[in-house]
Amino acid sequence: MPLPADRTALDLLDAHLEALWDGTDLPLPREPARLATEGGDGLLHWVLDQLRHIPREPKDAFTRQIGSLLTEFRRRRCPWNAAALRLLDDTYAFAATGPRRHEEWAHDVHAVLHRAVPDPRGWLRLDGDRNNAARHTVPAYPFDPPAASALPSLLYPLEAGAAVAALGIMAEEWQSEPAPVRSRPDRDAVLADARTLLDRYGPTARYWTNATTAASDPAPDFLAAGLQGTESHGFLTSEYLNGLDLLEDLGLIAVSDDEVGVFWSFGAY
Repeated sequence: MPLPADRTALDLLDAHLEALWDGTDLPLPREPARLATEGGDGLLHWVLDQLRHIPREPKDAFTRQIGSLLTEFRRRRCPWNAAALRLLDDTYAFAATGPRRHEEWAHDVHAVLHRAVPDPRGWLRLDGDRNNAARHTVPAYPFDPPAASALPSLLYPLEAGAAVAALGIMAEEWQSEPAPVRSRPDRDAVLADARTLLDRYGPTARYWTNATTAASDPAPDFLAAGLQGTESHGFLTSEYLNGLDLLEDLGLIAVSDDEVGVFWSFGAY
């Protein structure tokens, strides 16, 4: 089934802004401009108007403004995007969703970790390493996941409430966190954003984590432990690349009949 015209135009515009942000100077795709001219999506009008008024020089200022425009565009596009940005945009984290194509869902998770599939709905992905030169050495950087057949052996099932808490504490920093989620005045808002992200996968979604505390209990108290008190099976590369050691991680995987969501927090030095 073909995508709706507005959805296609929004996807093209998102990809165009991301390319500009990454320093690639590409012509604007035809579809967003055509739909805006014909009275299409109001968000298209707003973004294209903002884009026209950003000076191309100096280049570093242009890139910063494009990054800000892209973030605001994504935030306005849907509540899910806005929740993801509020929760995880200030931490070293990965958040991406891919299609469910296999009975053995580990194959679909593997595809997400390798950036081999797009988001089925065109929604936000958080992936600061998508263009990292380290990926020439480790293609899935910062991940170095096992083969899909071995992946489930390093994961443990979680109850839905524990999955919300695991995702919520990804708003913390691994080291020197001054305000763990459990003690924040906006604790309920943080958990509400985590719940919004997981609601995408529906009431029958199943959840897994690499946190070893879940090996004996599918409902560990992630809030009480926080990131600094959470141990896990590592899915990260041990390669020392670009002057960065990757030492800690916490992952959460959501699986529905149609999608797999992958959320990961990294501790790096």
